[in-house]
Amino acid sequence: MRAEGIGKRFDVGGSPFTALEGIDLTVREGAFATLIGPSGCGKSTLLRILADVVQPTTGTVEVFGRTPTQARKAAEFGFVFQDPVLLPWRSALANVELPLQVAGVPKDERREQARDLLRLVGLEGFEKALPAKLSGGMARRVAIARALILRPRLLFLDEPFNGLDEIRRRQMNDELQRIWLETGTTAILVTHNVSEAVFLSDQVFVLGRGPGRIIAELEIDLPRPRTAETMLLPEFTAYEQRLTDLLTEVYREIEP
Repeated sequence: MRAEGIGKRFDVGGSPFTALEGIDLTVREGAFATLIGPSGCGKSTLLRILADVVQPTTGTVEVFGRTPTQARKAAEFGFVFQDPVLLPWRSALANVELPLQVAGVPKDERREQARDLLRLVGLEGFEKALPAKLSGGMARRVAIARALILRPRLLFLDEPFNGLDEIRRRQMNDELQRIWLETGTTAILVTHNVSEAVFLSDQVFVLGRGPGRIIAELEIDLPRPRTAETMLLPEFTAYEQRLTDLLTEVYREIEP
C-alpha cells in the first residue's frame, strides 16, 4: 500500500478544519504496520481513508496496484473496529459467517469456513454462544474472525483492544500476532499503546497533530514470534524508549 500527499479537511461549524496534511507512507505487503500518535491527530481518519471508508480531500492511495475502491469491492479489505459490533441475536458462528451469507455463499460452505476461523482465533466450542455470554476479549476475537472470513489481503484494526486491562490486552496481542503469522495478511493497526506498537509491528508511523502528519517512521527489527521474553530484551526497551521520545516531542508541540 502506498499513500501520497493525503490531506483531509472537514467543515466544522462553517469553518474549515484540516485534520490531515501531506501524508506519505508505504506499507510493505505482508508487513504489520502501526499508526500511533496523540488523540486528535487523525489516526483513525487516516485508517478510514486507506480503507476507502472516508475519501481524502487531496492525495492518492494505491493498494496492490489498485485504487482503494477497487480493492474494497474485490473483498481485499477486512476491518476491525474499536467496538466488536456483534449482532446480539446471532451466535458467534452466525456473526462470523454473516459476510459470506450476505455474499450468497451456501450455508454449509459458509458454516465450515466460520468454524475454521473460530478455531483459528481460539474459540472452538463457543460457536453457539451469544455475544452477551462472551468476555470482552472473546467478542474481539469473534470480530477478528468475521473480518477474516472473506480472506482479505489487508486487515485494518482501529484500536481493537481499547478498554481491555493490561493482562488481557497482552494476551490479545499474542493472539493477534499468531493469527497474522498464520494468515500472512498485511495489517495496519491504530493504537495509543507504545508497548503494543513495538510488540506487533514491523513498521511504526508516528503522527503529529495540528494538522495530522507523519513525523517519523520506525522499523522494528525483532525476531518472530515475539513473546513475553522478547519484551525483556534491551532491544525491545530501546524501541519503546525511541517511540516514547518521539511522542513526548509531539506532546510538547501541542501542549507548550
